Amino acid sequence: MTVTPHHEHFERVRQDHQRELVEDYVEEIAHLHHHLGEARASDLAERFGVSPAAVSKVVTRLKRDGLVNARPYRGIFLTEQGENLAVKVAQRHEVVLNTLLALGVPDAIARADSEGIEHHCSHETVEAMRAFIQRYHGDLETTSR
Repeated sequence: MTVTPHHEHFERVRQDHQRELVEDYVEEIAHLHHHLGEARASDLAERFGVSPAAVSKVVTRLKRDGLVNARPYRGIFLTEQGENLAVKVAQRHEVVLNTLLALGVPDAIARADSEGIEHHCSHETVEAMRAFIQRYHGDLETTSR
């Protein structure tokens, strides 16, 4: 087994934190479109408990990264790349949430914890969680957000 130098673990955590905000916004934009038919900056500000200016700053970054299209006084729309990321994040979130529930974590706590954990799990860890759920809790239904 190869041992990873300790500093590399911290570097990964820093990278995960940088991705976390982007992933949360993309996931929430998709969620708002699905449930409300649109995503507006004011909706995002309310959902995240931040100022409209903070949302504007993140949306500018998402536009720069090719994840959304947005125009002043119009809704925010995911690009194809943004849609793909939203699906990936939602699936990972579902696996983490279902794993916590399968382990017996109470629903409210599992939902809160999964919001943070999901961004720090490697693909390998998520696949191991998926296999665990299928092996031991195949009857566990998918949960909706």
